[in-house]
Amino acid sequence: MTETAPEPAMEVATLGGGCFWCLDAVFRDLQGVASVHSGYAGGHVANPSYEQVCGKRTGHAEVVQVAFDPAVVSYADLLRVFFTIHDPTTPDQQGNDIGPQYRSIILFHSPRQEATAREVMAEVTRQGLWSRPLVTQLEPFTQYWPGEAEHQDYFRRTPWSGYCQVVIAPKVAKFRKLYLARLKPAAA
Repeated sequence: MTETAPEPAMEVATLGGGCFWCLDAVFRDLQGVASVHSGYAGGHVANPSYEQVCGKRTGHAEVVQVAFDPAVVSYADLLRVFFTIHDPTTPDQQGNDIGPQYRSIILFHSPRQEATAREVMAEVTRQGLWSRPLVTQLEPFTQYWPGEAEHQDYFRRTPWSGYCQVVIAPKVAKFRKLYLARLKPAAA
């Protein structure tokens, strides 16, 4: 009889930092990330549509749920990447994307994730990564609503689109430059 290795204990991070397409594109390339799914969280309307969220009345942020293997990439390292790929100093805005759905938010799944998020936020502040104070919201995770199929893996499916070329591609390039050693082999 042969033994099989147990499946790695996966964790989930729920993060919002502007358009979910940008976060999705970056986290898919990071070693230790098993899956990324775009959706909505932090609001008060059940199962909202993209149009409802863009209407700015649901309270939801565009977020990604990142399933990751903490033996390969720590939650703290996910957050360090998160803080380098969006501007966490602008309330309800990332570039020309304006509205509460684009806010910087960390929805923690456990007291340990909350403590780690506070530590990484303090670290980012101490290091002076951003010249203005962080406005990232830190809230307990309550509910995630999956985004529509057309929002999943958007950058890889539509690299020719204007938004991908002008907004997402520079963020992906910055991430790849800063974290070259942490890229999945196919992304390097």
